[in-house]
Amino acid sequence: MDAIERFTNAAQIVNVSVAVERFPEGTRTAKDAAAAVGCELAQIVKSLVFVGGGEPYLVLTSGKNRVDESLVAELLEVGSISIASPEQAREATGFVIGGTPPFGHFRPIPTTLDKDLLAYDVVWAAAGTPDTCFPINPRKLQEVTSAVVASVVTA
Repeated sequence: MDAIERFTNAAQIVNVSVAVERFPEGTRTAKDAAAAVGCELAQIVKSLVFVGGGEPYLVLTSGKNRVDESLVAELLEVGSISIASPEQAREATGFVIGGTPPFGHFRPIPTTLDKDLLAYDVVWAAAGTPDTCFPINPRKLQEVTSAVVASVVTA
């Protein structure tokens, strides 16, 4: 089963209808995804995997924002976190960087949702590969991922 199938199957399990779209020009970065989709950079969901104390944490942030790791560590009540290596991210989620969806991972990962995403009716997130995305309401995304909504960006 390929990554897109695994993601769409996971979406069915959590009762979320996803319309996966493929963009041959690629959606690996937030800028690439916004250009391909035709939306604001802020409407792109970056699924970033961090590691703290040997455990993975997922931060879903707006494409225009840079995550403040110390804010997230404080929110999670862990000493510190750092961005996961590509290998750590794939091990935790089952997906490659640039294609990591916000849910559908090997196991549940504590998730934080950037409050800035809630300013939009629709946001776009990766759907399992670096050339696929799907649209979703950010409040539905928060519900499906059981994410804690917070400010996670540097000032």
